[in-house]
Amino acid sequence: MNDTDGVVGLFQGVRLTPTQRRIAHSLVQHASSAAFLSAAEVADLARVSQPSVTRFAMALGYDGFPALRRRLRELTGNGAVAAPPEAGSEVQQAVRGEMRHLDRLAVQLADHAKLTAAGALLAASRPLPVLGLRAAAPLAAYFAYFATKVLPDVRVLDSGGSLLDDRLEQARSAGATALLAVVLPRYPRESLDALRDARAAGLSTVVITDSPMSPAVEHADVALTAAVGTQLVFDLHTAPMALSMVVLQAICDAAPGDAQRRLEEFEQSVTRRQIFVT
Repeated sequence: MNDTDGVVGLFQGVRLTPTQRRIAHSLVQHASSAAFLSAAEVADLARVSQPSVTRFAMALGYDGFPALRRRLRELTGNGAVAAPPEAGSEVQQAVRGEMRHLDRLAVQLADHAKLTAAGALLAASRPLPVLGLRAAAPLAAYFAYFATKVLPDVRVLDSGGSLLDDRLEQARSAGATALLAVVLPRYPRESLDALRDARAAGLSTVVITDSPMSPAVEHADVALTAAVGTQLVFDLHTAPMALSMVVLQAICDAAPGDAQRRLEEFEQSVTRRQIFVT
């Protein structure tokens, strides 16, 4: 078990408010250094008030944040030290943060079980609906662009309202057995409702999200996480984008013969039509 797993264990089974989820997410994302931060520093990290951090600690059953911090130190190792501030501009630090997120994703992928399970569920679904609303819509489209090269029917669900309900029902009626959902902060309520409805309709749900504390996790049969960068005005989705391609690889691995045949057919088609210049 790594440091992050131990910290996530603190929150399992505890019903948290949206503000408390933000604090929990920040502690997970900064597991090795959070054990050495003050309540005020954690509040700044999570963009909440200091009293919210104190109430969060008490919600977990601790007398206050110092008691929770001692537990975090036990989980992450007593000999750990806080990392020194990084040099460079704000944008340089943001890019380095994305490098750390990719490193963490690489470590997570050492465990193949969840990824293999996700690939098998998604590869078997005909059609394969891919849900991505608001900030997640471009990532869903990016995944689908490449997935259509190896799967016969990929349907992007990128608009909400009653139209989303219609398209989800149509996919289910057409034979879909699984749904891939990309759910990123600030988690759209419609995405969570769609996940809930999909499971009620008998679909298996595979979710790409940013944290084990994401509200989408409770509606997932398989949840795969990759951290989102938060150091700039708008979020950076480098790691979730990489994870989406890893999921597509897992789909190809689940049905290598079909994937290879369809990819060869696609290449023959674009060559015949002279789609690309190289």
